[in-house]
Amino acid sequence: MIRNYNDFVDALLKVGFSGTIFGQDDGVYGLFKYGWGAEDESSLHWHTGDPDTDPWEWRMRVLDERNDIAYAKLFFKRSGYITKEWYPYFLAARRDGNSLEEAYEDGTISHFAKRIYDVVATNDVLPSHIIKQLAGFTKEDKSGFDRALTELQMNMFLTMCGQQQKRSQKGEEYGWSSTVFCTTERFFGEDVFNKAEKISADEADNIIKTQVLKLNPSAQEKKISKFIFGR
Repeated sequence: MIRNYNDFVDALLKVGFSGTIFGQDDGVYGLFKYGWGAEDESSLHWHTGDPDTDPWEWRMRVLDERNDIAYAKLFFKRSGYITKEWYPYFLAARRDGNSLEEAYEDGTISHFAKRIYDVVATNDVLPSHIIKQLAGFTKEDKSGFDRALTELQMNMFLTMCGQQQKRSQKGEEYGWSSTVFCTTERFFGEDVFNKAEKISADEADNIIKTQVLKLNPSAQEKKISKFIFGR
C-alpha cells in the first residue's frame, strides 16, 4: 500500500514507470491501479497541500528533491513518471536516436513544437508563460501551444523540471504557478542518452513490454504499444 511520499518513491523505483496515478485508467499500468493499493483503500488525502500524503504535491516534489525520476506528459498525452533506470528504453523507442532537427525534417515534429523547443534549448530552463512570450505565441494560439508542448513531452524532447510563480512588473507574485520546462538532455545528462544510443527501438519495445506484462498481465497489446511508443 502507498500511504505517503516515501512509499510512492520506493514503489516507483521498483517498477520503473507509471501512468497517471489518479483519474482515468489507461489500461496499461498505474501504481494505484495494479498491485499497490487503490486510492480509496489508502490513507492519502488529495489536494490538501500536505507534501507527505497528497499525491498532487508529489509531482513537483520528485522534480525538486530527486534527480532520478522524470514527470511529464508521457503516456496517452497524460502525465506519468519514468525513473532514470528506465528512461533510456523509452528514449530509444520514441526518439530512436533522432535530434529535434532530424525529427522536424522528417515531419514528425510540428512547426509550433520546433518554435517552443528552440526557445527552451536556447534559454536552458523556462516557465511555460515565458516560453509563450519568447516564442511569439498569442492568446489565439493557446490550443496549438498546448498541443505542441504535449507533443514535445510525448516525444521526449522536453520535460517538466519544476514550477515557478508568476510575477508582475513590480516583482510581486500572482496567480497560479507556471510549469517549468527544460530539454530532456539537460534533465538527465549524457549517461542516459549514451545508454539509449546502444538500445534499438525493437529491443526497447521488448524490454518495456515484458515489464508491463509482469506488472499487469491483462494489458492489451495495442495499448502497450501506444504506451511504449507514444503513438
